[in-house]
Amino acid sequence: MAARQSSAIRVEHVVGEPVLVLAGDLDVRSTAQVRDAVHDHIRECGTDLISPVVIDISDVGSVDATALKMLAAASRQAQRYGVRVVLRGAQPAVRRMLHLTHLIRLIELEREPIPA
Repeated sequence: MAARQSSAIRVEHVVGEPVLVLAGDLDVRSTAQVRDAVHDHIRECGTDLISPVVIDISDVGSVDATALKMLAAASRQAQRYGVRVVLRGAQPAVRRMLHLTHLIRLIELEREPIPA
């Protein structure tokens, strides 16, 4: 895994898979770094993917509306090129923000298996 470190977030690319791992707090201070990482990742994955590009946010502690708007915009831009972007591991606080901002309509969440 390749990683870039900052004081606010951690960005990792899972080698061999279209997965970008984000960790930390996604807010207005980290939006530019996250935007660059997301757009670079989508570009690196290309447009010939059958499976979606996954952004794993299971280690994201908190997120603000600015960061969610950026993720929604990146997802919509990727859709123009036939690429689906899916968020994996959204914690309850992140899901709440998605609903409060109504961005849940624009951001696809990965379905989680129902426990047996």
